Amino acid sequence: MPDEAPATIADAYKSAFRGHPAGVAVITAEGPHGPTGLTASSVASVAVDPPVLVFSLSTNSGSAGVVLGAPIFVVHLVDSLGVALAKRFASTGSPAADDPIWGTLPSGDRYLPSAASALRCRPLSTTPIGSSTVVVAEVLDIIVGADRGEPLVYHNREFHSLTDRSRLS
Repeated sequence: MPDEAPATIADAYKSAFRGHPAGVAVITAEGPHGPTGLTASSVASVAVDPPVLVFSLSTNSGSAGVVLGAPIFVVHLVDSLGVALAKRFASTGSPAADDPIWGTLPSGDRYLPSAASALRCRPLSTTPIGSSTVVVAEVLDIIVGADRGEPLVYHNREFHSLTDRSRLS
């Protein structure tokens, strides 16, 4: 028997995107109570010159509110070695400022050294759309981690790594 049809366009939209894998990132910023962050699967490259990326956040409170209000934030691209990092920032409550998970960039901004890459950014624009906010940001600095795992994607509400076995060519 085929799956039931979604009840609304919103349900159909969510169902469609559950089948669309996306890369995984953790976005962090300094808030009034220390560093905070969240896991995002909406990060995408926009331009190389100047280096610009885009992402969306579905709320303006908590960690998302801190990121939206920050003059600088760090977008960490996460690979399979960082799946625990992605899971940690996907739940409520960020690691405390003195947690050894944090490192400090030469700029003084905190970042997550265990991520595959850390892109220090400044927002160029924020645009509210429905219940989300789209952020366009310029990349100011990039730190590439020493260890590289397999690419990490979020698909159907789960994390997956891409391996040579998943290659179709």
